[in-house]
Amino acid sequence: MMSQATKRKHVVKEVYGDFVTPTENQQIVKVTGSRGNNLHEAVTAQGVTFLVSMPTKFRKNLWIKRGDYVIVDPIKEGEKVKAEISFILYKDHIQNLQKLHLWPEGFTEEPPEQDKNDKLQDKDKETEEKDEEFSDSEDDESDIFVNTNRCNYHYSESEEEDSEEEDKEKRTENGS
Repeated sequence: MMSQATKRKHVVKEVYGDFVTPTENQQIVKVTGSRGNNLHEAVTAQGVTFLVSMPTKFRKNLWIKRGDYVIVDPIKEGEKVKAEISFILYKDHIQNLQKLHLWPEGFTEEPPEQDKNDKLQDKDKETEEKDEEFSDSEDDESDIFVNTNRCNYHYSESEEEDSEEEDKEKRTENGS
C-alpha cells in the first residue's frame, strides 16, 4: 500500500519528467473548459469538440485549466465522453513535440522561428535596460500559475488621511 504523498510524488514525476509522443490511437487535444465531476471539454486540431475524463491517478494530484494541451486515449464505448486523459502536456513537452514535427497543425499559433527569435532578442534588450539591478534574468516565472480568484490589495496612505489624523491629535491635545 502506497501513501497518498508517495503516490502523488510518482504521478508528478511521471508527468513532469518524461517526453512522450502520442501513439497511433492517441491524439493531442486542447482543453476548452471544465464540466465538473472530473470531465473536461476538449477540442481537436480539426475543431471537433467532445468530453474527456480525468483518470483516477491524476485526480487531486494534478490540475489542468482551460487552454492546456493533453494527450488522450479514445474510449470506444463512449457516447459523450469519448476519451481519457493519458498525459498532460506542459511547455517543455509542447516544444519537444514541435521539434519532432508531431505537433498538430491546427494548434500551431506561434510565429515563424526567425520572427520569434527577433522578438525575444528585443524583449531581452528592453528588460536588461529596465532591470539592471536584477541579475537573475534566467529565472523565467512566466509559466507560474497566478490565482485570479484572489484580490491583490495595494495599501497606501494618502496625504488626506495623514492630515485628518493630525487634526484629531491636535483636537485631543487641546481638549476639544
